[in-house]
Amino acid sequence: MALIRWFKKISRPRLRELDPDEIFLDSRNLPSFNTQQFEGQLEKPISKAVFYLFTVGVLVVTGVLLGKVALLQVINGQALAARSESNSLRHQIIFPERGILYDRHGEELAWNDPDRRYITAPGFGHILGFIGYPTAEELMTTDFNHKELIGREGTEKLFNNQLAGTKGIKIEEINVAGQVVSDHFLTVPASGQSLVLSVDAGIQAELYQQIKNLSKERGFAGGAGIIMAVETGEIIALTSYPDFDPNVMATGANREAIKEYLNDPRSPFLNRAVSGLYTPGSIIKPFMAAAALAEKVISPDKTIVSTGQLVVPNRYNPDQPSIFKDWKAHGAVDMRRALAVSSNVYFYQIGGGFGSQAGLGINKINEYIRIFGFGAPTGINLTKENKGVIPSPEWKEDNFPGQPWLLGDTYHTVIGQYGFLVSPIQVVRAVAGISTGALVKPTLLKADGTAMTSAEPLPFTNSDLAVVREGMRLSVTEGTAQGLSLPAVRVAAKTGTAELGTLKEDVNSWAIGFFPYETPRYAFVVVMEKGSRSNLVSGVVVMRRVLDWLAIYKPEYFSI
Repeated sequence: MALIRWFKKISRPRLRELDPDEIFLDSRNLPSFNTQQFEGQLEKPISKAVFYLFTVGVLVVTGVLLGKVALLQVINGQALAARSESNSLRHQIIFPERGILYDRHGEELAWNDPDRRYITAPGFGHILGFIGYPTAEELMTTDFNHKELIGREGTEKLFNNQLAGTKGIKIEEINVAGQVVSDHFLTVPASGQSLVLSVDAGIQAELYQQIKNLSKERGFAGGAGIIMAVETGEIIALTSYPDFDPNVMATGANREAIKEYLNDPRSPFLNRAVSGLYTPGSIIKPFMAAAALAEKVISPDKTIVSTGQLVVPNRYNPDQPSIFKDWKAHGAVDMRRALAVSSNVYFYQIGGGFGSQAGLGINKINEYIRIFGFGAPTGINLTKENKGVIPSPEWKEDNFPGQPWLLGDTYHTVIGQYGFLVSPIQVVRAVAGISTGALVKPTLLKADGTAMTSAEPLPFTNSDLAVVREGMRLSVTEGTAQGLSLPAVRVAAKTGTAELGTLKEDVNSWAIGFFPYETPRYAFVVVMEKGSRSNLVSGVVVMRRVLDWLAIYKPEYFSI
């Protein structure tokens, strides 16, 4: 019986779990429920399968994160610690690309390829200069870096701040092997500014070539030449012979060539156009003529007779008068003709006086010479500019103590001798002043038309300067500069031959002037250095050849 009861008990169906889906509630069964608020509805619990999947996902993500931590801390921990200890940070200076130099027509004169390169035509060394590393002194007194290439001469040096740009700074992470692991810029480098120079590359090359040719043909030791725009001071050409190749100097690779430059007795690194000082001789006469007219020492039409010499009585020894020679007997000459034929006797008298003819005197000579810019730098700043020497009683006392200033000293000074020293850049600026009535500052940058040219008016009337210009034009048509008479353009000029040394066997030969005569646009100067006094060929030949070349290849420079 007991067995039968147990069997019945286990045979009875067990209580079944009630599934909520099996309960049906609706508004008819429970009319009081608000179905809009879900009253009368049962929530369905999350299924076990979803719960299990979520749990597994969390465990997987947690495992991955813990594994990464274990990888960094346990497996790679030592390597990362070693990198942290062995790597270092380095500040690296990044040098920018240097600006390009162009001529006034856009031709490249200096560029980067990737090193600095220069035009290969000769005659550009002094005006362009070259780049190089700072000296020990510069490293101590400036913020230059010892690896930085800077302008060493010429326009490269003059405009270094614009051409160099701004250095950048980069931080680099370096490992123990010296390799860059990572980097980033603190300061981004800025490339240098490109500049358009006032120079015409074609004229520059031609002027240099003609100075070189005449030096070799006639035995001159060297020479220099400048062509400048009279209204703006723009340098169209500025060259010095002998020259050097800026490419050789920039690379420094050709040691033999550099050694030859350094050992050349003609000093190829001397920029004769700016730093060279020369006895001016007769090219000083136009400026003396303007001074005499301004001081009303003489009228332009008054004549003075040149018999080939001026004899000054010697009150201490009447039997031995002082004789001051002319280079020839010119007869009666007025101011215009005196300039044309370069009469020394005429200028002796208007400079120092003679008989009834009053002279300027040495003090007025000094005053007016300085008015034309001599005795002071022009401000071109291309290289070291020497101010020159203007003889005076004070200068004589400094150089020849105890010797008084004599009348003969004034005579020699007024014709550009006796210690008188000028530079070609001073001369071309003064010539431009004769042509326009104002002094301008020479510049090596092409004018862009936005800036006003600074010009200093000269204290001369236009009529006085016109007389001087007429005398210089007469020199071309009838006088010592007839070699510059050509059909393409009317030139006004003055020549000069300055004797050198006590024996006076060598001379410097000058040619100065401007063109076109009617409406001056350009002034020029050529000096040929240390040639034989028997050599009748002068700087006029160089300028004639250049003007002939201009007539063919660049006639626009002759337009009025």
